[in-house]
Amino acid sequence: MATDTVVEGLIVDLLLWLANGERTYEKVMDAWRTSCPKLPVWEEANDRGLVTHERVKGRTVIRVSSSGIALLDQRKLGHTTRVRQTRGDAGGAGFEKAE
Repeated sequence: MATDTVVEGLIVDLLLWLANGERTYEKVMDAWRTSCPKLPVWEEANDRGLVTHERVKGRTVIRVSSSGIALLDQRKLGHTTRVRQTRGDAGGAGFEKAE
């Protein structure tokens, strides 16, 4: 079984990828879904509340949650992404790069 540090590192990679721009559920699944029970990255990120799901213009959009941003900040990765919470197209929360 993959170590917790491996899964944790991959979760951080997922969050950084999402922090660079919201993605549709389909795009996230193409990039991150796995049938390998040893690498439950997507499932673990969801279970821990690190990502959000929102319907926007008929599509499900995936974003980093405030808990996910806090994890990146805790790991001193916030300076890399420098994201801040904004309002999304359909009135939902979104994130953009901060100056």
